[in-house]
Amino acid sequence: MSLSLIPNLLTGFRFMVVPFLLFCLHPGVENWLALVGFGLFVLAAITDYLDGFLARRWQVQTSFGKLMDPLADKILITAVLIMLIPMGRLSAVVAFLILARELIITGLRGVAAASGLVIAASNLGKWKTFIQIVALSTLMFPLGIIPIDNLHEIGRLILYIALTLTLVSGADYVLKFYKLYSPAH
Repeated sequence: MSLSLIPNLLTGFRFMVVPFLLFCLHPGVENWLALVGFGLFVLAAITDYLDGFLARRWQVQTSFGKLMDPLADKILITAVLIMLIPMGRLSAVVAFLILARELIITGLRGVAAASGLVIAASNLGKWKTFIQIVALSTLMFPLGIIPIDNLHEIGRLILYIALTLTLVSGADYVLKFYKLYSPAH
């Protein structure tokens, strides 16, 4: 088995987890099923870090991985954002703002890639993803399992921090894109 296959399999795992997450995150599901969804999400988030780490470490970055890794992340995050809305744990406006930023940046990445340009993910973008994962994990964790009554309020606060980082990192990406494409450059 080629070493490049392992990071790509980890990316594929994130795609495969999404239908199970959708099943586990319906309003009114049993706590044990919600806990399974939480565990799957955390495991998928770990694979997001691990696949990139391994690909860089083993120097086996592939075109498939470069395209599918960020797509897998976006589908995973989108699934959780959408499912948290009917559960009453997330505002549709917040979900829309996060998703709109992701679509805009994905579009700009496509334009840049078509021109042979790459705008690398910034540390701000990496922090954005990490804080989003922490916030969504907290929001999806079933109440009653641990004795923290305001767990979802804490999750919403963390998500507002993530939203701020999402918008700021999106603006930073747009500025970098503009600098690459401005007529003066």
